[in-house]
Amino acid sequence: MQDTPSRSGPMALTPAQLDFWEEFTLHPDEPVSTIGHAVRLSGDLDEAALLRAINRACREAEVLSLRFHSGPDGVTQSLDPSRVPQAVLSDLRSFPDPGQEAAARMAADMAARLDLARDPLSLQRLWRTGERDWLWYNRGHHIILDGYAVALFEARVAQLYRHGTGQGDPGAPFRRFGDFLDEEAAYDAGPFRARDRAHWQAQLERPGRLEVLRKGGEDYAAEGLFAEPALDPRLPDRLAGLAARMRMGWPDLLVLAASAYLHAHLPRQEEVLPVWLPNMGRLGSVAAAVPCLAVNILPLHVSVGPQETFGAFLERMGHDLRALRRHGRYRIERIAADHGLGGGQRFFFSPLVNVMPFDPPVFPGCSATREVLANGPADGFNLSFRTGARGDGLAMAMDADPKLMGLAEFRCHARDIPAFLLRCLDPAAPGMAMEALFPPGLPA
Repeated sequence: MQDTPSRSGPMALTPAQLDFWEEFTLHPDEPVSTIGHAVRLSGDLDEAALLRAINRACREAEVLSLRFHSGPDGVTQSLDPSRVPQAVLSDLRSFPDPGQEAAARMAADMAARLDLARDPLSLQRLWRTGERDWLWYNRGHHIILDGYAVALFEARVAQLYRHGTGQGDPGAPFRRFGDFLDEEAAYDAGPFRARDRAHWQAQLERPGRLEVLRKGGEDYAAEGLFAEPALDPRLPDRLAGLAARMRMGWPDLLVLAASAYLHAHLPRQEEVLPVWLPNMGRLGSVAAAVPCLAVNILPLHVSVGPQETFGAFLERMGHDLRALRRHGRYRIERIAADHGLGGGQRFFFSPLVNVMPFDPPVFPGCSATREVLANGPADGFNLSFRTGARGDGLAMAMDADPKLMGLAEFRCHARDIPAFLLRCLDPAAPGMAMEALFPPGLPA
């Protein structure tokens, strides 16, 4: 592990970072994109070893020490070693309800205004809440981290903890943030960018108009609708079985099944419904080993052919989804500029389907569960699926903007989506016509 930063001077922000910086300048008093995880540990924990592991991972994850600077030529960023977060241990067992005290502290921190121009962007806390219970609170901001990056950081901490307790090797440290920036620059100067740009220009010429929003007009302070509908316990096995039969990854099958429901039930002006999908963009990239903001968000133009079976839909839309992944490095911010969107405008990323297949970190002698504390602003209709890397522990969350969807309609979706998923992942479903798959309730 190197102790000197990979970059010593000011650096430009990536297009994704610039988007979050603009969000901050337009909503400076609202914690719109603060992200946080709570990892609950129960068992025989070596507190000192965990603190050492967290602090070493913080030194390796350079983005946790980023500082942003505003100047006459715009905003830049630099690595500031004095900003490397330090884990702090507190014993809450003297409180009447230690778990409630920890929850209140997390809620207060997540709700606090985070000034990107002044405040450190990462906070690491370890709270002891019982004789054999702890809570590790890991907070950051989306301008430096995405969901993959947070899971990568937690896995690295667990690896270092295992090594520190004599139960494994230390593994390789993270790649440097500068390596990621260099790779991004090489892509911008290379031939694949032009190929990917041509793909997205052709995609946006297809039917399926992308709605545009004026930045700054979002009402992020409004409380959104939220639900976590229960899923049938048979669903993970059905998902794995049908994915193997259709020869596609189970995350892609889940995305396409959810997209089929959205196409049938959400209002649209055309036969094609654009469904927005986060694209991790790590495969074959140094970003696979760099905690940073690398995720992209891209539209999948979903349509259903006349008399089409579910199996035919999966094959056809699976082809389009693979193309989205293949050309997924071209940033949505550049797609927007190519599409004629000027300053102060962005695409409306709704509806959105997000599948997050991340295992919780493994600490020997302890059980570990992860709780995601923020799902982002409810500015559309969003479906999130959290699961382990093999599809185990599948759970669904959904949120919506109450100005765009009424409570009664939202509750219908919360009832009908789990029923539809179970039905369309049945072994007989690929041979069924699409209209035969939809549950009663909202009209297809």
